[in-house]
Amino acid sequence: MSILRRLAPYFAYLYVSVVGLTARSRRLGAEHLAAARRVKGPVIYAFWHQRQVFFTWTHRGSHAKILVSRSADGEIIAQVMRLSRMGACRGSSSRGAAAAARELLESLNEGFDVAITCDGPKGPAREVKAGILYLAQKTGLPIVPIANAVSRKIEFPRAWDRFQVPLPFSRAIVIHGTPIFVGPQDDLAAKAQELKIALDRIYEQADRAVTL
Repeated sequence: MSILRRLAPYFAYLYVSVVGLTARSRRLGAEHLAAARRVKGPVIYAFWHQRQVFFTWTHRGSHAKILVSRSADGEIIAQVMRLSRMGACRGSSSRGAAAAARELLESLNEGFDVAITCDGPKGPAREVKAGILYLAQKTGLPIVPIANAVSRKIEFPRAWDRFQVPLPFSRAIVIHGTPIFVGPQDDLAAKAQELKIALDRIYEQADRAVTL
């Protein structure tokens, strides 16, 4: 491993810390998270891959584990999670899916929240994959949609999800949406559409909030 790759997590963590410390942040929807926690305790966070960076700051130190791919870039992200005092479950739909599912289940049973990019790691953008729905169905735990937006950012238009990197001195917001439950007899395609609509709605709400 090159020296630059070894140092990359520390640079990334430092940058995210600068972004977070200089942001004027607020949160909405805390009542939805509180309602979800009253069910059994842990929750399954759902968000779009495009805006994962800012969550590294807003959820630092939380009792949570994030699903991270087994790629080389995923290793950097996992190290950033460690520096942010969060855990990582390694795997994706294309590599290590079964092992990741077991680790996510174990983490929930141990009382950790888990967080999953519904459309990651390779898309299609803003299309919910089945894994998060199976997890919610098996455990009976609620999915909590979460969104963020910042007023100053860099967007990469050639990335499959138009990936965003927040910039310092931004207005920022994090929104928790209404919990979604997946019952034993629920149609997963219908639930995927319900989750997509919920996520798109709060992302649009977040975008409006930082542009006012």
